[in-house]
Amino acid sequence: MAASLLSVVSELFGWVYTICWSLSFYPQPILNFRRKSTSGTTIDFPAINVLGFIAYFVSNAAFLYSPRVRREYALRHHGLTPTVQFNDLAFAGHAIIISGITLSQFSPAIWGFDKRGKRGAGARVSRSILGLLAGSLIGVAIIAIIVAAKHDEDPEVGWAWIDVVYATSYVKLIITLVKYMPQVLTNYRNSSTHGWSIWQILLDFAGGVLSIMQLGIDSYLQGDWSGITGNPVKLMLGNVSIFFDIIFMVQHYCLYKGQKGKAFTDGEQDPLLGDAAREHRIE
Repeated sequence: MAASLLSVVSELFGWVYTICWSLSFYPQPILNFRRKSTSGTTIDFPAINVLGFIAYFVSNAAFLYSPRVRREYALRHHGLTPTVQFNDLAFAGHAIIISGITLSQFSPAIWGFDKRGKRGAGARVSRSILGLLAGSLIGVAIIAIIVAAKHDEDPEVGWAWIDVVYATSYVKLIITLVKYMPQVLTNYRNSSTHGWSIWQILLDFAGGVLSIMQLGIDSYLQGDWSGITGNPVKLMLGNVSIFFDIIFMVQHYCLYKGQKGKAFTDGEQDPLLGDAAREHRIE
């Protein structure tokens, strides 16, 4: 009875966190659209998110639907099945689409937004992020070549295609570790979170907590905590998201509360403000 109840709770948490994380992608593009501007935010975040969620989608799909990968997972984890669920796949697919839309907003001609200077902070993908994207693709390709060359090894102890799936999922993990930093630094330089939606952070925080709780429940039901170690990306995604969400909340509610930022105090206009308010602010 208790196990059945926990199974229901796990499934409920799974879909609720999926909804929270999925909804967290909407506040920023909606805010950008309302303001007709992407000022105050950085292109690095959606750019790196697209690749990250493609990697997450591919790895989840493999764990869910590849008989070979599932067999190799069972060999390494006491005959158990992966703790990845369909809601993880659904979330990743949705995230790719919305992140792509947000990324497209940095092309003013497409949306009719105010043009940003090409040299402005956050207007172009930074070299460090481009390097990370290239390095991630090269890393996965190297692992795939190694596995292809040693495909006859015992998958339980040697190289196997599940290692390519893990490498792909680690791309998402690495991206999550660094993707928030450009925006954290942008908020710091502007001394403001103006233009960066706090609602996406609150929803992301709720999703991270529920994601970790679901993973814990699933591992408890299996009677083996390798369900957590066997799905390190899902565990780290929740923890890293929570860590950075707390930083953003501190910036928004404590450090820079009510501040418009250096760009706006220097005369940049906010489309959401009326003409009288703009004149008053500039004066």
